Amino acid sequence: MTTPYRTMFNLIFAGMDPERAHHLVYRGLAIAGRVPVLRDMVQGALAPYLGRGAGGPGSVEALGLTFPAPFGLAGGFDKNAGCVSGLAMLGFAHIEVGTITPRPQPGNEAPRMWRELNIDSLRNRMGFNNDGAHTVAANLRRLRASKRGRSIIVGVNIGKNKVTEAADAAADYAVCARVLAPYADYLVVNVSSPNTPGLRDLQSVESLQPILEAARAAADEATPGRHVPLLVKIAPDLADADVDAVADLVKDLGLDGMAAVNTTIGHDLGPGGLSGPPLLDRGLDVVARLRARLGDGPAIIGGGGVTTAADARAYLDAGATLVQGYTGFIYVGPLWPSRINKALVRQARQLG
Repeated sequence: MTTPYRTMFNLIFAGMDPERAHHLVYRGLAIAGRVPVLRDMVQGALAPYLGRGAGGPGSVEALGLTFPAPFGLAGGFDKNAGCVSGLAMLGFAHIEVGTITPRPQPGNEAPRMWRELNIDSLRNRMGFNNDGAHTVAANLRRLRASKRGRSIIVGVNIGKNKVTEAADAAADYAVCARVLAPYADYLVVNVSSPNTPGLRDLQSVESLQPILEAARAAADEATPGRHVPLLVKIAPDLADADVDAVADLVKDLGLDGMAAVNTTIGHDLGPGGLSGPPLLDRGLDVVARLRARLGDGPAIIGGGGVTTAADARAYLDAGATLVQGYTGFIYVGPLWPSRINKALVRQARQLG
């Protein structure tokens, strides 16, 4: 069924450069999030579960926090923490910002984002374009200065600069963790984007262990008396044995969890990583494998190909603690996060 939003998308956005369309929506959400009356009215209508307090139906206890509902926004949309309040207004139960690198970087040259309209997917080779850890920390500091800003669960996705050699990667992740942990509800170490040369090689246990240890130590140093959860995000293209190896490392290091999955290079559509429905089956397989390997302790944030509440439910049934999406936001529209969370909350209420 074609919705009013999809009709508008086909008439307006489908013919617009994807990155330009993103910036228009981003600016609109940033402005709306700064208008209290509009913001509160929209959130009250779309996402009443965000204001009901801890422990309501559908809420999730994870990472030492109470998430008001299971479904949140994956990293990649808000790279600089500039429209967190506007995104929460639409009903995302948590927002993951980034990926953020120690120093600002422009990312790869354009064109670097494409829509795959026949499969409701996105393909990108953005290359961690962001304003750098110190600027993003200042944005988060301003967000956290208000009661509303402190109430939004914000994850921070961190990476290394393109020019940093693999041998020095741990230092980049440590800088990001040290600068951003004071404003983060959790941190995600991103070693799985396909758009920074050599980054995915850091998923090998030998390369990954010093990165995770450095990020953990830096976060602890920056937040004495407060534990900031640390997770690692992996690619769908890892072999099963490598998925197991990373899960074992997470357990050995006593980390808080994992996020699965990032974009895939397993396609023949052109350069960049693909997101959207083609990732769903592999994402569910990886999450189920991780849960079997990790046991009940560490959290798993599942995502990849989530379009409907049934997709999100499938991730939870596979063993995910929380669920994230991004591409569906583009194709389904602004009501997407609240529809999914309302359905999940309703299911939880029916189950008691």
